[in-house]
Amino acid sequence: MHVLLFLSGVLGNATGLFLFLAPMVTFKRIIRNRSTEQFSGIPYVMTLLNCIVFTWYGLPFVSRNNILIWTLNATGGVIEFTYIVIFIIFAPKKERMKVMGLFALIMTVFSAIASISLLALHGNTRKFFCGVAAALFSTVMYASPLSVMRMVIKTKSVEFMPFFLSLFAFLCALSWLIYGLLSGDPFVLVPNVFGTGLGIAQLILYAIYYKNRNHSESAIKDDFIEMDLENIDQVKKPDSRHL
Repeated sequence: MHVLLFLSGVLGNATGLFLFLAPMVTFKRIIRNRSTEQFSGIPYVMTLLNCIVFTWYGLPFVSRNNILIWTLNATGGVIEFTYIVIFIIFAPKKERMKVMGLFALIMTVFSAIASISLLALHGNTRKFFCGVAAALFSTVMYASPLSVMRMVIKTKSVEFMPFFLSLFAFLCALSWLIYGLLSGDPFVLVPNVFGTGLGIAQLILYAIYYKNRNHSESAIKDDFIEMDLENIDQVKKPDSRHL
């Protein structure tokens, strides 16, 4: 049992790391285009909150024998913070202010959780309080792509729902679901049941609308080509004032 628990934790760390690194393709595009386009910054902020709360939950003075949990989430927190900084740099003003406001809110929430658990609670009560908070915000993190899924259904295109992000979100949730079952930790188990289901839903959406992605990209390219042709025609057209 201990071997299976350790292996599921290692698998959860591996898939979790891939999950955190998967958006690199998206942010490479953002940096290249110097625009966040229609990408949402909310999932990255909520993932950061999940990481810092679960890092706190996994520390020895809160819950014992959870080194695999806090090491993964500490690493993920650094990565997600980097994504947020890049997103804020290239986002339009309205989106930038929304992400910055949400970031300030989650840091306030975490500060309150850490202060209450450290100063007012002890032993199992501290573990329970932090575990409930971690499970709650993990569920919120898994729910954060719902707005993107709604856009996919509305536009019938998966252009702004990266495949590898959806795939590794599913694999990570499934791995930690198994870890939660084997360890008997409900604070790990419950949110990852929800995350596994939502990951399956994202992959189903991707399978349904994947073929429309190329069509959508072609339509966008055609629009740009048409705009360029119009600009060329305007340049070539003689000014009537000089006739």
